[in-house]
Amino acid sequence: MKEWFTAAELAELALPGMPTNRTAFNRLTQRGGWSHPDREWSETENPLGIWRKRVGRGGGVEYHLSLLPSQAQAKLLVDAKIAEPAAASSAVTKAALGVQQMWEWFEKQPDKAKGKAATRLSVLDMVEAMVRNGQKKEIAVALIAVNQGIAGSSIWGWYGRVQGQDRPHWLPFLADRYVGRTREAEISPDAWEAFKGFYLRLEAPTLTRCYRDLEKLARENGWSVPSEKTLARKIEREIAAPVLVLTREGPDALKRMYPPMERDRSCFHALEAINGDGHKWDVFVLWPDGSVGRPMMVTFQDLYSNKILSWRVDKSENRESIRLALGDVVEQFGIPDHIWFDNTRAFANKALTGGASHRYRFKTRDEDPIGICEQMGINVHFTLPYSGQSKPVERAFRDVAHDMAKAPDFAGAYTGHSPDNKPANYGERAIPLDDFLKVAAREIAEWNARPGRRTKIAGGRSFDQVFEDSLTQAATLIRRATPEMARLWLLAAEGISAHSDDGSLRLLENRFWGEWLQEHRGEKLIVRFDPQNVLDGLHVYDLAGKYLGHAPVLEASGFADVNAAREHARQRNAFLKATKAMVAAERSMSALELAALLPEAEAPEAAHINPTVIHASFGNTALAAAPTTARHQEQERFLDSFGKAVLRLVPTDSDL
Repeated sequence: MKEWFTAAELAELALPGMPTNRTAFNRLTQRGGWSHPDREWSETENPLGIWRKRVGRGGGVEYHLSLLPSQAQAKLLVDAKIAEPAAASSAVTKAALGVQQMWEWFEKQPDKAKGKAATRLSVLDMVEAMVRNGQKKEIAVALIAVNQGIAGSSIWGWYGRVQGQDRPHWLPFLADRYVGRTREAEISPDAWEAFKGFYLRLEAPTLTRCYRDLEKLARENGWSVPSEKTLARKIEREIAAPVLVLTREGPDALKRMYPPMERDRSCFHALEAINGDGHKWDVFVLWPDGSVGRPMMVTFQDLYSNKILSWRVDKSENRESIRLALGDVVEQFGIPDHIWFDNTRAFANKALTGGASHRYRFKTRDEDPIGICEQMGINVHFTLPYSGQSKPVERAFRDVAHDMAKAPDFAGAYTGHSPDNKPANYGERAIPLDDFLKVAAREIAEWNARPGRRTKIAGGRSFDQVFEDSLTQAATLIRRATPEMARLWLLAAEGISAHSDDGSLRLLENRFWGEWLQEHRGEKLIVRFDPQNVLDGLHVYDLAGKYLGHAPVLEASGFADVNAAREHARQRNAFLKATKAMVAAERSMSALELAALLPEAEAPEAAHINPTVIHASFGNTALAAAPTTARHQEQERFLDSFGKAVLRLVPTDSDL
């Protein structure tokens, strides 16, 4: 409530028993001895504090409400010519705030409150302009009040709000600051904690359910509990929004509250960096084996242009489809410098990323093979699984998948993007795999060639055009793959051990062997093969990635297959012959030559030997048994040795 008034304000109010002009009012103050503006008064001469020097531009004296007659005081109260209690409280509150705090508060106010303050400021500016032109302030206020259709007391009240403030800072002080209702029903601390325990749960119970549970506890414990709406306001006021999201929706929802990082990809050129991911299509496909399922497409996208470079389709996201899709990129366009992978088991497989830093999948061992990316000099980066913010290819999936899955070609095969959004014709038919691949190629080509792209880099061009323009620049250097590198991405890799006896390799129930494998018996080797044609043989590498050679397949055949046995014997004999030739090459002197070099020894004197072995005689008992002579014994030894030698040259059943 306003308690201090100037003479001009009191005269304008036309109170009962009071003069209605300033001159007459000044005479009244002099007659009543209220004050004398032309002299300084001490506090002892003004003991009741009924007048005071006015602070601000214009100076003068202000008079306290208690000086006025009782009729005048009643008129002020009845007509509400003074400021309203809420506004007065607001003025006191604002007076306690600094200029910076007022501006901070003002910025948070709605446009309606800001516009009202701006209107008041324009009125004060008009008054100030008249004062600068020589008009008295009291007359200027009265004229502006009549012109604007507002009470002069309101203008003087606005001046009171900005009293002591510089003109540039008047605006926030002229805004109404209604405190409103500040008192709220009390709640017991234990009840509040119990309510938060009910409400802040991942099951996300409703507020009403939690309030009912709280009422049961309050009755048992004698807690003070306000209304449900009061608790709702308390939650909104005292619990931060991130806390609510984390406790009721989980960490993934909290991550979405944090704005994603905007990556500037203009620092790259075409094919300098790519990213890959897998997407399961919302279309039923009929596979060649007769099964029906949703296909998984592994896709690689250029980060600079957004162009989809390659894709492969399989029943699941596996390392074979990923490897083949990456091979398509390398073979058609070149070797990228950087690649961003999902940190899933399929993308982080050792055959592809073995040896890369920051692999957080699988155990790392010294005997692990060097991955394809490391051998080609591609820097591998891993992103968070299921994080679309980390992989721009997720945006491509959203566009292409929406358009392609609902293409007319797939009518009746579309499954819907979730179990709750199945179309009415769900499961009517399945698209043959060949037809699906044709539509996929058509849709992806159209997506790459579509003009009018509004990305920062495209600027209205298509992704194809952006990619081609970047490749044609003189500063763009692209690494090309050699024919030998084709074995890295066209063939799968498996770590297997060579047989400890012959060095043969076993894979997919087939045996593979080459003569050079004998040098690696018992060693763990890396083999690469075409999974669609394993019988073409294996390309064999050591653990360090060094190419050793090609191992053809040894076809498994039945024991009764004579032709296979003969072929096996022929190959074995050729192997024996070749080995003997190698032995002959290694030996520079024969055994006879070595024996000739030995010193001659004197032959011992032949001793008389009585025959101990007698040939048995059968049939004619008249024939006497003849003793075996030493010559006969020598002949038997020769025949025995000759027979054994012949047997070694003839293949036996076990050999076959």
